[in-house]
Amino acid sequence: MDASIESRVDREVEAWLRWVPRWRPGTHRARSRLCQQCFGSPVLRAAGLDTDVPHAVQHPLSMRIKTLVDDEVETYTAQNLPLLNRELGLIELRRAAQSYHPLEGLGPEFDGVDLDAPPTELDEPYLFTFEEFAPPPSADDPELVPPPLSIEEKAALKVEMRLADDYATLVGKRVCAALRGHKPALQNAVATFVEPHVQALLADLGSTLDPHSS
Repeated sequence: MDASIESRVDREVEAWLRWVPRWRPGTHRARSRLCQQCFGSPVLRAAGLDTDVPHAVQHPLSMRIKTLVDDEVETYTAQNLPLLNRELGLIELRRAAQSYHPLEGLGPEFDGVDLDAPPTELDEPYLFTFEEFAPPPSADDPELVPPPLSIEEKAALKVEMRLADDYATLVGKRVCAALRGHKPALQNAVATFVEPHVQALLADLGSTLDPHSS
């Protein structure tokens, strides 16, 4: 792990700061469940974006940092954890065998969000969903189904998985430390570009609900 982590954090923050002036409140249906990536995120807490900030503003930064951490852990795994790297490689081969990848190529504004809207209150069936276009690959391909691991290999794989988790935690702490240095700029961007839209929405809602406003 080298100093490039801090420089990558700098670049991801700069990219988010370039994007946030273009943000506008969405008119789509609200999420029916909490975003597991953003809710209680130490990354957003370190950035000062964990409270009173719309999720659509939080999510792009959260996903940018997640990608950064995932990349660092992937590099560490490839260089130091051969068994885990092999298992992850097989997973990627199975993924590549799929004919359609609806989650690929999404920008950080959309990466990690639900592909399909939640069911309607009337439980009306969908003709199809996007997730149905990405069925799991067949388990019949012998190249995608390796021989079972030995007892020793399973034990070694557990050790490597723990090492990968420990490294991810270490990278996460370093990323959060770097984000704290950007906290004033991030919060200033929210105050400048996001808060006016939020206040306008609240004022519009207030005038709609006030029977005397008209």
